[in-house]
Amino acid sequence: MSIVVINALKVPGEAGPELEARFAARKHAVDGSPGFEGFKLLRPVAGEDRYFVYTQWATREDFENWRDNRAGHDHSAQAPVSSGAELLEFEVVDLG
Repeated sequence: MSIVVINALKVPGEAGPELEARFAARKHAVDGSPGFEGFKLLRPVAGEDRYFVYTQWATREDFENWRDNRAGHDHSAQAPVSSGAELLEFEVVDLG
C-alpha cells in the first residue's frame, strides 16, 4: 500500500519565491530512490500560510530508507527558507 508523506513548511511570505527556486533546482533529486512514486510542491493560496511538500512512496520502508540515507547530507550551504516544519503521513486508500 502506498503512503504519502507531507512536509508542511512555515515560510515567510517574502521567502516563497526562494523556496520554489530551491526546489526547482533539485526537482529530480529523489526520482531514482527505490519506491519513490511522485513529488509535488504545493503553494498556499487561501486559508493557509504553509507550503506542502508532497511525496508518495510504494511503502513506508522505502520512505524511511530514503530519509535515513539522506540524514546528515546537507543539500545546500544556504540558510533555511522555512521557519518551521511538521511531518504528516498518510496511507493511500484503495477504493478498488
